[in-house]
Formats: sequence, C-alpha cells, structure tokens
Amino acid sequence: MPDRPRRRLSALTIGVGVAAAVAVILVIVLIITLLRTGPSVPPIAGPPSSGGAPSSPSVARPTAQPADCPDVEVIAVPGTWESKSNDNPLHPTANPNSLMLKMTAPLQSAYPESRLETWTTPYVAQFSNPVAIPPDGQASYTASREEGDRKTRAQITQVYAKCPLTSFILTGFSQGAVIAGDIASDIGNGRGPIPAENVIGVGLIADARRVPGEANVVGPNPPGVGAEVAFAGLDIGGLTLRGKRTGGFGTLARRTWSLCGEHDPICNEPTNVFDINAMSSTLPKLQSILTANSHALYATTKDWSYHGESAVAWLEHWTSDLVAGAPRPKHD
Repeated sequence: MPDRPRRRLSALTIGVGVAAAVAVILVIVLIITLLRTGPSVPPIAGPPSSGGAPSSPSVARPTAQPADCPDVEVIAVPGTWESKSNDNPLHPTANPNSLMLKMTAPLQSAYPESRLETWTTPYVAQFSNPVAIPPDGQASYTASREEGDRKTRAQITQVYAKCPLTSFILTGFSQGAVIAGDIASDIGNGRGPIPAENVIGVGLIADARRVPGEANVVGPNPPGVGAEVAFAGLDIGGLTLRGKRTGGFGTLARRTWSLCGEHDPICNEPTNVFDINAMSSTLPKLQSILTANSHALYATTKDWSYHGESAVAWLEHWTSDLVAGAPRPKHD
C-alpha cells in the first residue's frame, strides 16, 4: 500500500516520457517528409497584388551610383532540393521545377538588367535524416541553412558596397524562407548587412519560423506556428530548431509578407505540441500530417489562393509591383 503513490508517479513519468519521445520522433519524420518539395505545376496568371512601401532613410546617402548597378536586386532563396552549391545564381538550372524559378524567370523576362537583377542563392539545399542508419549522405539541415545564409549575406553585402542606392527584395520558399526571413529579421533589427531603408519588400512562402502577427498576411491566415517554433530546442544529428526570431522583423515588419497554407505543417504547427495535457489531440494531428499536407502545392490553388492566384503567382506579381514602383537612382 505505501508504494502506490510512488508507482503511480513512476507510471506517470514513464507515460510522459513516452509521449514526448513519440512527439520527437514524429516531428523528425514530419520535417524530413514535408521539406521534400516535389514537382509543381505552372502558376496561375492574375492581376498584380500590391506590396509595402519603404521607410525614410535614416542616414546620409549618396546621390548616384555606378552605371552597371541594377536599380533593384531580387534575392531568391530556393527550398530544400531546389538548388546546388555550384548553381549559376543569375541563371539557375539545378532544379527546373524550383518554385522560386517560377517567380524569377518571368521577372527576368519582364525587366532589363539595368532595372532588375535576380540572384538565386546557390547552396546545397539538403536535409539529412538525423537518425538514418547508415547515414543518407545528405547535408544536415543546419549545415545547409548556414551555407545558404552565408552566401546570401555575402551577395547582399557585395551589391550594397558597390551599389548603395540599389533597392533589395528578399524572397524565399521553405528552407529558403527561413534563410531569407532570418536575414530580413537581422536587417530590420539593425543587425544585418545593409540598412533597412534599402529593403523594399520581403516575401516568404512556408516559413518554418513563422509566428502569426509578425508579418503581413495575404490569403489564408492559419493560427499555428512554424515547425522551428513549435519544436524549438530540438537538436539532434544536425537538425537544430531555433524557435522564434529575436525581435521578429523589426522595422521591416510592415514590408514583410508571409504566405502559409492551412494544411502546411512546416508553417502551421499546433502551438501546444509538447503540452502533455494536449497530447491526445496533437499526436493524431501530427500523424495525419504525414499523409496529408500541402507543402509542395504553392504553385497551385489547392490549399493557398487569393483571388484565384497561387502563392507563387501572387509573389511574382507583388514583386513586379515593387520593382515597377522602386526608386530609379542616378548613375555615374
């Protein structure tokens, strides 16, 4: 009789541990499965959508820049398995079905190089299974993300050093949205490679660090958070999930747009995944996500649409609007 409380406590502890372990295993499988972007269909055409406007410069700026500087630099960061480290950033060919390529290709055709340069981050863009035996030979999520971040920042820094009046638009999908969003967060909070006034827009599709309310929303507005936020602190075999961005997007919040489908758990995870009292409802939800998800469908209107447009079509038209209205600096 005296041992019953201890036995109940032990049983409860074991139950909690098992539930937590199941949740961790599910999220590992979940993220590995869902970051596989897969083939997509051409975007649906539609009228342009409006974006945000830049803030007033906070520091003295030059009055002109070199003649070969573009007026606008669009940075596009592809998702997992949509790029390679040796890809051509000006004319990427690593993955012809890349979601970001469906946005940048029409833009390149619509504007001369003097007005717009589109630069696609060439990085390994992989996501290894941290518990695979034997190892699957892929780069880890952390290593891949760090390479993409490093190369993107280097390009932004290099262009700004030569072309201080060039306007930047940062865009990304999936793992690329995490990278572009992290850089935008640093810029908006005074930690980045360029002043915030040089960034006229940030467009993120399926951001794994998404937090509702931190950016503008168009189309669906799911109540959940990104997988890196829901499972913050998970660190196993090169899979490191960091939680929310410090300071959100700072002064770039009003110029940042976050697109997320209702059934995409990369950007719309339950906020109470590790709440023991909610395990009975969250675990079945996580399991169902493994067989029903929309992460690879942003070039369609099956789970995300706005006035008949797919997410990639909206992003293209929004970007084109920003380019059309961007400043036209004088050139030396």
